[in-house]
Amino acid sequence: MIKSFFNENKIIYEENPSLKKYNTYRLDAKCKYLVFPKDELELINILKEIKKDNLKYLMLGNGSNTIFKNDYYDGIIIKLDRLNKITYNSNYVTAEAGCSLMKLSLDLIKHGLSGLEFGAAIPGDVGASTAMNAGAYTHDMAEVVDKVRVLDKDLNIKEFTNSELEFEYRDSYLKKHPEYIVISTTFKLTRGDRNAMSELISTRRVKRLATQPLDKPSAGSVFRNPEGMFAGELIEKCGLKGYKIGGAEVSKKHANFIINSGNAKGEDIVKLIEEIKKIVKKEYNVDLVLEQIIVE
Repeated sequence: MIKSFFNENKIIYEENPSLKKYNTYRLDAKCKYLVFPKDELELINILKEIKKDNLKYLMLGNGSNTIFKNDYYDGIIIKLDRLNKITYNSNYVTAEAGCSLMKLSLDLIKHGLSGLEFGAAIPGDVGASTAMNAGAYTHDMAEVVDKVRVLDKDLNIKEFTNSELEFEYRDSYLKKHPEYIVISTTFKLTRGDRNAMSELISTRRVKRLATQPLDKPSAGSVFRNPEGMFAGELIEKCGLKGYKIGGAEVSKKHANFIINSGNAKGEDIVKLIEEIKKIVKKEYNVDLVLEQIIVE
């Protein structure tokens, strides 16, 4: 029994916890077990036990791109928060998967390293951000990732170089093959001016506060921008700002954001997403592609 395994091995876990503080939509879903491995070896041992018993499981990053569709996830959720070490080697920096991308971006500035300033706008962790090729301000992870260490489906360590990761807009080989679990990412950066980098991040934050609903629970951009267009602009032109289903609402500040306006359920958000896609398709014949991940 997996619970006995956790107890016998002194693994930190919670049973039937609320996931409200572990997803940025603040959806009050629960799961069977929430596990926090302390290091790479403990993670491998946990996964071995899960696979041996053929149990359902999910790797969860910062929950900043995740929609829990149902109120209960009947499986084990693994959080890599404790895998958060950062190692510096000249202009190469290796960060473990559970490291906050925002924290890393700000830490790099203190070391005078440039290239990941865009990450200060992304509330995800390094592992998930690498897999989905997260980006902002026309920059993305593909520009700075040198190599990635992963666990394969047989729990062997494998290393991918940048070219092997097949990065595309908000996509990569790892996103297409979720059986691989990111352990750490090594970034190749350049020297930069600390003051100029800090000023750039501050300026961008002021702009984001003015144009994005950062004061409300959301998971960032809902849809990818279609080529040559902006998803938010299409949604706004359809008159959908403020449109609600249950507690899920299209932000009045930025139409490519869905906010939890109060006690939203994952089902509300999913229904709203489908409605937006249907209306945009009807009005502009554009198939919006979801950037967020729906967990069932």
